Amino acid sequence: MAITEIEDRIQSIIEQDNYEQFIYDFLSVYDFPKATITKLRKGTNNLAKEPGEVYLKNRLYFKQVDHDLMQSFVDVKEKVNQLGSKPRYIMVTDFKNVLAEDTKTNDTLDVEFERLPQKFEFFLAWNGIEKADFDKENPADIRAAERFAKLYDVVVKDNPKATRHGLNLFLIRILFCLFAEDTDIFEKNLFTNRLKELTNTDGSDLDDFITRLFSVLDVEKSERPSNTPSWLSDFPYVDGDLFKDPHEHLKFTEHSRKLIIDAGEKLEWDQINPDILGSMIQAVASEDSRSHLGMHYTSVPNIMKVIKPLFLDDLRKAFDDAKGNEDKLNQLYDRIGHIKFMDPACGSGNFLIITYKELRQLEIDILKELNRMGIATMYVPSVTLNQFYGIEIDDFACDVTRLSLWIAEHQMNLELRKEIDNAVRPTLPLQHAGAIICGNAVRLDWNEVLPHEKNDEVYLFGNPPYIGSSMQKEEQKSDMDFLMKGKIKGYRKLDYISSWFYKGSLFIKNSSSQLGFVTTNSICQGEQVPILWPLLFESTSIKFAYSSFKWSNNAKKNAGVIVNIIGLIPKDISDNYDKFIYGDKTIKKVANISAYLTAGSDLIVKKRNQPFDPLPKMYRGNIHNDGKNLLIDQNDYSKFDNPNSRKFIKKYVGSQELVQNISRYCIWLPFKEKNEIVTKALENSAIRQRVEQCKSYRVKSKSKEANMLASSPWKFRDTFQAKKSVIIIPRVTSNNRAYIPMDIAGPETIVTDTAMAIYDSPLWVMGLLESRIHMTWMRAVCGRLGMGYRYSAGLVYNTFPVPKLSTRRKNEIEDLVWKILDVRDQEGGTLAELYGSPLSVKNPKPMNPRLKSVHEELDQVVDRAYRDRPFKDDNDRLALLLEMYSQEVKEEK
Repeated sequence: MAITEIEDRIQSIIEQDNYEQFIYDFLSVYDFPKATITKLRKGTNNLAKEPGEVYLKNRLYFKQVDHDLMQSFVDVKEKVNQLGSKPRYIMVTDFKNVLAEDTKTNDTLDVEFERLPQKFEFFLAWNGIEKADFDKENPADIRAAERFAKLYDVVVKDNPKATRHGLNLFLIRILFCLFAEDTDIFEKNLFTNRLKELTNTDGSDLDDFITRLFSVLDVEKSERPSNTPSWLSDFPYVDGDLFKDPHEHLKFTEHSRKLIIDAGEKLEWDQINPDILGSMIQAVASEDSRSHLGMHYTSVPNIMKVIKPLFLDDLRKAFDDAKGNEDKLNQLYDRIGHIKFMDPACGSGNFLIITYKELRQLEIDILKELNRMGIATMYVPSVTLNQFYGIEIDDFACDVTRLSLWIAEHQMNLELRKEIDNAVRPTLPLQHAGAIICGNAVRLDWNEVLPHEKNDEVYLFGNPPYIGSSMQKEEQKSDMDFLMKGKIKGYRKLDYISSWFYKGSLFIKNSSSQLGFVTTNSICQGEQVPILWPLLFESTSIKFAYSSFKWSNNAKKNAGVIVNIIGLIPKDISDNYDKFIYGDKTIKKVANISAYLTAGSDLIVKKRNQPFDPLPKMYRGNIHNDGKNLLIDQNDYSKFDNPNSRKFIKKYVGSQELVQNISRYCIWLPFKEKNEIVTKALENSAIRQRVEQCKSYRVKSKSKEANMLASSPWKFRDTFQAKKSVIIIPRVTSNNRAYIPMDIAGPETIVTDTAMAIYDSPLWVMGLLESRIHMTWMRAVCGRLGMGYRYSAGLVYNTFPVPKLSTRRKNEIEDLVWKILDVRDQEGGTLAELYGSPLSVKNPKPMNPRLKSVHEELDQVVDRAYRDRPFKDDNDRLALLLEMYSQEVKEEK
């Protein structure tokens, strides 16, 4: 149940004329079975002995009184202390006030009876939710968002012809007025009281009230007409362009009027977090986001992962170094007032708001340190909103960002007043942010949004939209064309977020600016790396990076994606800064960070035609280009299962057949010219029919290659076949599996082009490829297909560096490969079942534990072949592999 539904149900209960059934109605709001409450009404499970008391074992001891509330509460506590098992709650009321205690936490509640709806969370343990956990969910923000969602829905329904902009602007302005009257920007409750006093209950004149009020708020008091009524004169001048545009006339009803009043009377605006509220309010007005209300904001700890290594750690260190030194403190005070910040995909402003609050807090801390040193200071503001810039494609989100920044400013003004004597910074008139621009960040010139000189200290940050290449809509593909066509070869394979990195690198080039973005880890893996990073490395270096982790918000049902955080710095000043790689619980200082976010050079892995020694050549499986006429499924196999045709039929295996253990076959006549064997095979009517169908397909095909193959319709385009054995590697595999399910087969098996093949190879090669170190390499450099990995010879296998292996080491590896094959046979099932289900499966199963144990034995042996000492993690493995790859490339050159 939504917070506001609980509040409203309790509100309706306390507004009743008769309170005889109060406690039963109150309990019905929480997760009590109807049968329990019914029995309680009848007294069958009420263990209390005195009139006016209700005792539900382990849950509640309730008493209603008409006098001496406090004494009655003390008496009930004494009774409870004598019980064998205490009820979770004690509750006593005279229906004017309520006293309650949580006997588990010892928290108490002392509140006016009419305020009980706003304190419903005190009793949430009945629903299995502890109050401390509920408080972590930012209930004030959720309350506000839910109430505004109700108001928005009603106003939209009553005004079907109103523009979206007009409705959104109305929502923003109402929200500001409610915040202002609850936080001393306006006189306490000024807006809500005037609305209640001066408008009809049916809402018929509410639009006129709103129109007159909004128009006055944009006019300085000295410039208002002399005949302005006193009720309007009580409102201050707001500015900030919030009320500059005229109000779009709307129809209001008794219901919408009451919802506005409820928002004023039932919400605690002084507890609002602007960084969270902004995202929630944006979700209210976004049809595609409404179902995720409360799930679109980014947690403060995750935002801090970006801004701390980008600039905040440096500023805080500068502050620590300046303590006790008046000149240094004043220099830092001046510096933080000149830094500029921009989020070029700002959404509802989360990053800007947190940064603003952190800078204001640093400003306060500097003043406190000067005061501690006995230095008298006159407060002159340093950090202002005009240092903050943003670009956002949604106009309502821009309005929300400005509002949230004003809320953040007022909160920090109150904090300043609390911590620094005689330091006053008025919130009104509202200050303008540097520029919060509504537009397409991919197409806009960022230098025009935030003009800056070479030596200006500027930071770009944020969480731009990801959108993989296969998921992009036409407008996003068009954006990529606009930005990258003719500049980046292969850009259509890049994620949409690459646009922000590319534009950001151009923005900070040859300057003192830096950037830090959250990104999907795919731009640091596989085929995107050689497309994007050579261009970025021309002008920038990586200053810091976070290894892959799950990026999420604070909502309980958050859905996270696997991301990295990457900070870039201009190449010409890169040497002046330390470089850090952040892990889950580690920080590693390194000389340089590679495009794969490991310690290492800027060298990028590129496709190769041949593998490094001592690996044998890998081939893509045979392409048939036959309209599937030479292929035979299980149902048709019986037509060919006779002595005359069986010798021409081979087992046909690709990725799906291998992993799912699907039986398929093919006609295999690998001869370019028609010979005696082909002639003999064509005497079989079933084979002859398939060959004729293949010829017809190839003749009619629009493919020139197929046309050329029509002269030999009995054969595949390719004719690769093992003499003794073939190692088969699926070309596409799930990213949910720890290991690619590979296998080995004999010469009776033909590998199709959905898999890769290594023919007549020693078995230790399969062991090397099935090892964790090879899986680490594969994940780093391979291409992607949806959520899966796309294995290739050129980019994965041919680039894989291999150490010199002794005969003893090769024998060790081969023994473990045989052990893996034995365990597979003993455990039974398909490779898909043994190696774990893909994420796309409804209930994915993990890898077979016995098989996993043998694989881990193999991992240890292969790891020791690469290095004597153990690896800390996969990042450590990748760093070594990249170093080896670099050395191999240098030696070849």
